Amino acid sequence: MGKKSNKTTTTYGNTTTKNPYATASTNNSGTTASFNEGSALDTVYNFVNNNINSLLDEYLNPNLNSTTNQAKLNAYTTALNNETTKNLENNIINPLSNRNMVRSSQATDLYKNLSDTATDSLSSYINDLLAESQNNTASVLNNLLSAYMQGYNVISDMQNQSLATSKGNATTTTEYNSGSGIGTSQITNILGNIAKIFAG
Repeated sequence: MGKKSNKTTTTYGNTTTKNPYATASTNNSGTTASFNEGSALDTVYNFVNNNINSLLDEYLNPNLNSTTNQAKLNAYTTALNNETTKNLENNIINPLSNRNMVRSSQATDLYKNLSDTATDSLSSYINDLLAESQNNTASVLNNLLSAYMQGYNVISDMQNQSLATSKGNATTTTEYNSGSGIGTSQITNILGNIAKIFAG
């Protein structure tokens, strides 16, 4: 007689596992999981996927065109202009006028020095602003990617939970096979022939 072989089949129970952020489903075809639409992790996931290119470009090439940088630059420029005007009046025009010493060449030189100082100040501030902007963008990227990975961990955990629950609800069936040896009909024929021999 040939070898007997048994075939065992496991059928997983249909399982759905859900939390406020994600839903996972398992059946005999496998496990799938997705974020719940509109949840915080779904929003982060979509935002990162839609904006990662522009955020990386902003990090690698910081510029003054962002709303925040424009507001900071405008505020600094206004304060610098006010300070420059004050310095011009208090430190140059008024002292010279009070002493009747205003000469165009002196005033021009003093004004030029003051203007150069203001320009240097503005240039230095712009450099600091761009460096700060790059650091801020790096911080935003880190926070977003951290939240993004939290979403990945939630999805992975939900899949594992769903699969574990489904395995717990699984049913197992075994099919028995007598193999390629003598079949039932052959055994019946042999027994019949033996009976005839003894009967004769």
